[in-house]
Amino acid sequence: QVEIWEFGGGSVQTGESLRLSCVASGSRVNADTMAWYRQAPGKRRELVATTSLSSSRKIVSDTVKGRFTVSRAEFSNSMSLQMTSLNPEDTAVYYCLVRTFSSSADNWGQGTQVTVSS
Repeated sequence: QVEIWEFGGGSVQTGESLRLSCVASGSRVNADTMAWYRQAPGKRRELVATTSLSSSRKIVSDTVKGRFTVSRAEFSNSMSLQMTSLNPEDTAVYYCLVRTFSSSADNWGQGTQVTVSS
């Protein structure tokens, strides 16, 4: 069973920064894909950034490219998302997704709220 812990949400002003962290834990958990999604009220959940150890990829969506940076140490079950120059359009619940090497199942965190006010 995969447990997912998300940290770092909060309320900030336009132009400020936040750092989100996600940690996957559990017996014999070995995370391959770890990704951040977000969902704003009334909108579909969208991919923000993804990392994959098996493909050695780190991808940030065009929507946040240049402002958000995803980081993850090699062979690590933890991932961070550094968000800068935040604006009200970034307001959403941010979710961490984890897929392990042993299963293709999607494991979701409970989400952390990010609110950016103008």
